[in-house]
Formats: sequence, structure tokens, C-alpha cells
Amino acid sequence: MTEQTADAVVRRTVTVAAPVARAYDVFTSGMASWWPKDTHHVGPTPAEAVIEPFVDGRCYARAHDGTETDWGRVLAWEPPSRLVFAWLLTPQWGFEPDPALASEVEVRFTATGEDSTEVVLTHSGFERYAEGGETMRAQVDGAGGWGALLDLYVSALR
Repeated sequence: MTEQTADAVVRRTVTVAAPVARAYDVFTSGMASWWPKDTHHVGPTPAEAVIEPFVDGRCYARAHDGTETDWGRVLAWEPPSRLVFAWLLTPQWGFEPDPALASEVEVRFTATGEDSTEVVLTHSGFERYAEGGETMRAQVDGAGGWGALLDLYVSALR
């Protein structure tokens, strides 16, 4: 582990034209409306991204053939203000069943007006990986990472 990995977080902030409850709902129960169906999955594609709406709920991809592939576990479910999930993927994009060995994604939703919400996504914990934490951080921070995914989320709210 390098010092850079231990201190590294990926943070993205977007403001959406939606009330906070709708912003939370589209991010969570509506994830299939914006998460790419043909990419960003570890199982068969095309697939829909699903988050079960409770603590210890699964985050998984459901493929067109019914195959379900886990990629996360809900750690905090606090509608409409906060969601935290363990990112149960290794830097090699394999499944890591132990949340203590995985990175973590927190998403906060704060009303900035009647029909406006600030969404702050923070992906941290890259130092938990025995190897490849900096690689994982760079991938989720780079082109096609959280920035691109949040652009799709914003578009789904229009």
C-alpha cells in the first residue's frame, strides 16, 4: 500500500434538477434506467443494475437470461439522504465477498432548492486491497468511471 492509496478517494459532485426524494429514488431503485446495460458489469450482458432497498441488501446485475451477479452490499440505507455500499469487486474486477476487504461508495443527497439536489459520491477504501488499490482508484476516477456514470444518471433525471 502506498501513502497515495491510503489517502485517495474519488469524489464527484453533481446537481440535479429534481427534488431530493426523486434524486435518491432514481439513483437507487431506478438504477436500471441509467446504468449501462452492455458495459460496467462483471457478469453476462446485457444486464440491469439492481440495489436491494435495505441494509445488507445486494447490489447486483441481472442479465437478460436471469443470471444474477453480485457486485456490492448495502451498508447504509437512509432515504432520501444517504446510501452506502461495499464495492465488492477486486482491482481485477473479480468478486470479493468480504466487505472488510473491499472499497466503499457513499452517496449523499442534499436538497439545494425545492426542485434541486446536490449529489455527492465518494468512493474510498482503496487501501483495503492487498494489491491494485491505486489501479482501482485510477479506473473509477478515469474516463468511463464515476464521472461518466453520473452523467448518465443526470440525463435520466431530465
